[in-house]
Amino acid sequence: MADQIDGNHDGNLPEERAARGRAARADAPRSAHAEYRPAAKRPDPVDTIEAQSAARVPELVPIRYGRMLESPFRFYRGAAAIMAGDLADTPRSGITAQLCGDAHLLNFRLLASPERHLVFDINDFDETLPGPWEWDVKRLAASLAIAGRENGFTDAERASVVRAAVRSYRERMRDFAGQGNLAVWYTQVDMDAMQELADQKLGSRARKRTRRAMSKARSRDSLQAFEKLTEVVDGRRRIAPDPPLIVPAQDLLAGGERDALEEQLRELIKRYAHSVQSDRRHLLRQYRFVDMARKVVGVGSVGTRCWIILLLGRDDEDPLLLQAKEADRSVLAPFAGASVHDNQGHRVVAGQRLMQATSDIFLGWERVIGIDGRRRDFYVRQLRDWKGIAEPQFMVPRTMRAFGEICGATLARAHARSGDRIAIAAYLGGGDAFDRALTVFAESYADQNERDHQALVDAVHTGRVRAQSA
Repeated sequence: MADQIDGNHDGNLPEERAARGRAARADAPRSAHAEYRPAAKRPDPVDTIEAQSAARVPELVPIRYGRMLESPFRFYRGAAAIMAGDLADTPRSGITAQLCGDAHLLNFRLLASPERHLVFDINDFDETLPGPWEWDVKRLAASLAIAGRENGFTDAERASVVRAAVRSYRERMRDFAGQGNLAVWYTQVDMDAMQELADQKLGSRARKRTRRAMSKARSRDSLQAFEKLTEVVDGRRRIAPDPPLIVPAQDLLAGGERDALEEQLRELIKRYAHSVQSDRRHLLRQYRFVDMARKVVGVGSVGTRCWIILLLGRDDEDPLLLQAKEADRSVLAPFAGASVHDNQGHRVVAGQRLMQATSDIFLGWERVIGIDGRRRDFYVRQLRDWKGIAEPQFMVPRTMRAFGEICGATLARAHARSGDRIAIAAYLGGGDAFDRALTVFAESYADQNERDHQALVDAVHTGRVRAQSA
């Protein structure tokens, strides 16, 4: 089963684990990771996207296509399933770790820890599953090359950005290989470390932008979301409609169907509480259900069933906004194996807790039977809690290189928590063979991504699929 990771090393001495990593080079030379050639029977990329869309909310699917249509980078954000199939045909070291599954650069961001510190970490775990650690690194590397193309960077500038990110991953993994288990587990990048990095790596304008981003992230909390997303109607607080992106339940369904849906969401919140820690369960029970709405999120996730749920605590100015998001099988599963978790929401939560240095206190999962009689899995978290997202469109090469370095280091820490960090570090070695290989791979895959994006453009022009801007 896929959730068995090569992270249990009882009885294996560090030198034995290192020898295993070095031996893996015989089957998968580091230079071989430069290779990317589309498979002879590679599926049509539009077929892959449509297959995913078949299980989604039909009226929202055109929004997904519309967002992916905007640029090759936006397309890439929604094309994790396409790349999963491509990565399955690339060389593997045979060493596994818990994967994010969608480690593009915008899935690294500022987040709040339970102690109310601002930290930098991976954010999106919809596709998380154990698998070859190289797959996450390649998805990150390709995203940097694609974003660099969009910004008009030269070939040399893009190569410098990708190489720096991969080097950061490799060097940080080698650092972790020399540390004890608890030291690795407790490692995190907080606001002070981010500011120090910015001061070292960036120019004055970029340093100011980093400080503003940190300040903005702190303001993006439940109270800010509460003011932005809700309104008072007839003396009662409700989620404000913004169709088609936010549609309250009372506007989505009528009569008995709406009442049944609301009851299901109420029950979901009650039952999901059993998947969080007991102290947090006690806190959650101090809130009461008020309202809910369907919300469109992201790019690749558009069309999945996602609900925002408004709860109120001490009074009407004490809000908690939760997001219950549908979890389907990981796009990696056909190539890395099925999860040991029967509930796909549980899969997401378990992967997130394993990879993140610290996770949302309300993170949990549940299963419901929809009003259509179909069983669906969900994971639940706070809608917004000090989240700050990068803006790659404003990055110059120096800034994107620094951002790529911190992403690479963060990904290394996430993999070191679950995989055999000593074996991975030994495989990578002290030279730059892997760094150079992934620089070549990233450009080759950026070419493939542009071809796939054009295939979607053509499909819209011919009427094969319908796209909608929103």
